[in-house]
Amino acid sequence: MKLTDDNEEVTMNGTREVETAEEEISSPCSLVIEAFPVKRSIIVGYALTSKKIKSFLQPKLEGLARNKGILFVAIDQNRPLSEQGPFDIVLHKQIGKEWRRILEEFRLAHPDVTVLDPPDAILHLRNRQSMLQCVADMNLSDSYGRVGVPKQLVIKRDASSIPEAVNKAGLRLPLVAKPLVADGSAKSHELSLAYDQHALLKLEPPLVLQEFVNHGGVLFKVYIVGEAIRVVRRFSLPDVSRRELSEAAGVFRFPRVSCAAASADDADLDPNIAELPPRPLLERLAKELRRGLGLRLFNLDIIREHGTRDRFYVIDINYFPGKFDFHTFLQ
Repeated sequence: MKLTDDNEEVTMNGTREVETAEEEISSPCSLVIEAFPVKRSIIVGYALTSKKIKSFLQPKLEGLARNKGILFVAIDQNRPLSEQGPFDIVLHKQIGKEWRRILEEFRLAHPDVTVLDPPDAILHLRNRQSMLQCVADMNLSDSYGRVGVPKQLVIKRDASSIPEAVNKAGLRLPLVAKPLVADGSAKSHELSLAYDQHALLKLEPPLVLQEFVNHGGVLFKVYIVGEAIRVVRRFSLPDVSRRELSEAAGVFRFPRVSCAAASADDADLDPNIAELPPRPLLERLAKELRRGLGLRLFNLDIIREHGTRDRFYVIDINYFPGKFDFHTFLQ
């Protein structure tokens, strides 16, 4: 298939397996811990924005990491990276051209240091035109289910051309409109739901239009850290019935969907909606995406088509998500 132009922890098999699952997986910053002598601390150099530091490096995380011999050290971006350290891991969320050059030179000079993650791979996820192509190309299907992406269309300019482009691409209303650039800003998280052809003219390119798939108003956030996987439920956009589609009109805007405050883990949900995607399917999907994207620290937004048990869609991928308790990977 070719595309046209971020609480209660949930385990895959219920609460009885929580402790077992937690014991088996590695921490987000100890992906290569087995490669180092246990008597020596793992030094993680980090280059993050002040906002990211505040959301990620919380006292609880640092305390748990310290108990496991993992130390976080801030990278001074005003000094040559090669003069700092030594580091076992470099953790960052920077994609500026100068930083990319510095980090690439560092990687070549220090091949033994794990960089989470390559800047070029991170950059790939900042464009929703290319973000889901890896999933589409994968066409994953096995006995546990099928994973795909909603049919989508990229509009780079000229809102007046949207209705014709939608008709030509064969997309069905309603359509979810997302900003083309996914840079982590508040604007990049804004969604709109367009119900009719006239509403399409009110949208603001550049954007991506995705066919809306009814999914019971719940999505699954799958957090991937190396080979470790965590899944949480979040409330999402409600289903749209045929009657609503025939009666509704216009554009409905949603500032942010599926944020941490929208946890659905404790909600009284229909079991058919609340059931998590099969772990073997998620493990295979995560493995293929780690390889295809070249990333080890990211999350997926996945929905199950309402009325099915095994039809899943990946609707978004984010690098190094900020609204997640990474300390759960260390416990």
